[in-house]
Amino acid sequence: MRAMRATSAATSARICRRCSCLLVLLLLAGCGRTSYDKQPDELLVGVLDDPVFYVPATSGREESGFEFDLLQGFAETLHKKLRVVRARNPVKLRQLLDEEAIDFVASIPIQPGNQIRFTKPLREAQPLIVQHAESLPVFEPSALAGRTIEVLAGSVQELSLQQLTLKPPVVIERPRVANDIDLMQRVSEYHSELAATDSLHFDLGVNYFPDLVVAQDLPGKVEYAWAFRPTDELLRAQAQEYVAEVHANGFLAKLHDRHFGHFKRITPINAIQFIDDMRAVLPKYKAIFQEAQNITGLDWRLLAALAYQESKWDPVATSYTGVRGMMMLTDDTADELGVVNRLDPGESILGGAEYLADLRDRLPEKVHDPDRLWLALAAYNIGMGHLTGARQFAQALRRDPDSWYDMKKVLPLLSQPEYYERLKAGRARGGEAVILVENVRTYYDILVRFESPKRSPIQTGLAMQ
Repeated sequence: MRAMRATSAATSARICRRCSCLLVLLLLAGCGRTSYDKQPDELLVGVLDDPVFYVPATSGREESGFEFDLLQGFAETLHKKLRVVRARNPVKLRQLLDEEAIDFVASIPIQPGNQIRFTKPLREAQPLIVQHAESLPVFEPSALAGRTIEVLAGSVQELSLQQLTLKPPVVIERPRVANDIDLMQRVSEYHSELAATDSLHFDLGVNYFPDLVVAQDLPGKVEYAWAFRPTDELLRAQAQEYVAEVHANGFLAKLHDRHFGHFKRITPINAIQFIDDMRAVLPKYKAIFQEAQNITGLDWRLLAALAYQESKWDPVATSYTGVRGMMMLTDDTADELGVVNRLDPGESILGGAEYLADLRDRLPEKVHDPDRLWLALAAYNIGMGHLTGARQFAQALRRDPDSWYDMKKVLPLLSQPEYYERLKAGRARGGEAVILVENVRTYYDILVRFESPKRSPIQTGLAMQ
């Protein structure tokens, strides 16, 4: 009996050792490969972790961005659910594609010499080198000889730098940063002298870091497209058809305007002043803006951006038309909102936030964000009566009254007699409303970069997308 127990124990030990060895072999076999447990009804797409193309979900704010909106449309044509996989650089995305961990890669630069198949380009940009405005200017390519230039690994700009025939050659460094915007921040903060990026990223980054300038254009161009495995020709053909369609029907142009149309609205000097005020003035009123978010659900940074556009955060500001206070409320609007003292920053901010939220709620349900919020901001400037009239004109002009892309072309017409004479509300400076909305969008972008969100007890979807 004792012998039988010993034999049984030895057998169990051998089985355990074999199972352990098998488990190790399985782990080793899977080492280096990535699995995202894709479901049959999902479209799994890799995207660069890059604010120019994709904005991940945060508290009170859904995932968004140029690439996300474009991919959503494609997924709908395939009757699939979109799931995004983020990666830090094009090299990692190509690795995921090779491993068949994802279906395809969205908007990476087209590069020759590999087996990846691309769609028609979706966007183009100029490769360039940026420097701090206070650094010695780089007037010609020969001035780059021997200089240290930081660049993202695997980018088109890295290849361009490697092809420069300079003596001595440029010194290429690849810092461990997430994207081109972070590269530019390093130059702005004097951690690096020069950085190679492209015009798309510079147009966004210069709002965050207005002390940057273009040092040199690099040869060639950067073309962003969707990338597929050679074996996935059917999916690439479907994507190619979709890309051709959005080029032809204007959807691509509308997306471009939605996400990038406001980039160059403020000058670098204005951006510098805003960032200075953000650090010196905003802290005095930050708690009030956050309280306004608690009440309305509107992102406090959006409210702060609107207040800056209206008054430069001056609580006693007064315009020639009689509007007063930080949120520039009219006397009638203040009375409706129960604001007793328009020059009190607390009353003004809370009143302005409630007014904007009310305007947004009064728009038809068929108007979706982010256009819904931008139209509400326009109404904040010219009134709902004028906005309603402009929406009626838009229909007559065969433009979409629910789209900011179309409405910002219609609103300036409210200052022309042939249009405002047909309005009960009379003439309006619709062009000023467009400027307000686009400036607020830019200030908001800057605040999102530098200020943290606040989780609101009211998650009503009112945060800007």
